[in-house]
Amino acid sequence: MSFLAAVAFLTRIPISRAFSTEQVARSAAWFPLIGGLLGLVCGAVWLGATRVVPVYVAAVLVLICEALFTGALHFDGLADMFDGFGGGRTRDDVLRIMRDHAIGTYGATALILMLLVTASCLVALKTPLLVACWLAAGGAFGRWAIVLLSRALPYARPSDAVSSHVGVRELIVATLTVCLTGFLIRWQALVAAGVTLVISVALGALYRRRIGGVTGDTLGATSQICETAVLLTGVVLSR
Repeated sequence: MSFLAAVAFLTRIPISRAFSTEQVARSAAWFPLIGGLLGLVCGAVWLGATRVVPVYVAAVLVLICEALFTGALHFDGLADMFDGFGGGRTRDDVLRIMRDHAIGTYGATALILMLLVTASCLVALKTPLLVACWLAAGGAFGRWAIVLLSRALPYARPSDAVSSHVGVRELIVATLTVCLTGFLIRWQALVAAGVTLVISVALGALYRRRIGGVTGDTLGATSQICETAVLLTGVVLSR
């Protein structure tokens, strides 16, 4: 049941039931697995697309696939986070701007550049096996970062949130899951894990200093940044 809650929370796959905040929090243990499976689906899209279109077109189709499956959840978080932290002077300013559905200059620029880097990484990796493995690893490590920061930092808004209920058990299971996913990229998973951890700690420190904790937008932004960073790591290590 918790796996279905994770699917409902992280994707737009229709699930015929509703889940409570606590149930979704317990499902955080499966977040890396969902990310890894989404990466493999996108890898399959790459395999099929590159048979009929150039690689740069295939890269765009992979991004479209991810956006459709996730409802652009983390893309939205990335744009909102950059708008808030780029345009807000005070804690209240940052939180207010992040809640605004409109995308500003900071958010649009960050989102466009992130998508360009991601697409370029896929083109650079090129071979279907490498693309699929690194997409799965990026998806898994990116979602693991959500669980890590949810456990490590308080929720920055006064309202209740899923991240407030993520416990040690969820973090432990998520860590074991992301380790299993890491076998797809063998020893390089250690480098990817280090990159993810450094980025998560750095961003977590920024979130604590600026707004006193995390929000859904900052967690989504962290996931997207870590996912792209892992892909970039794959490009560097595969050369």
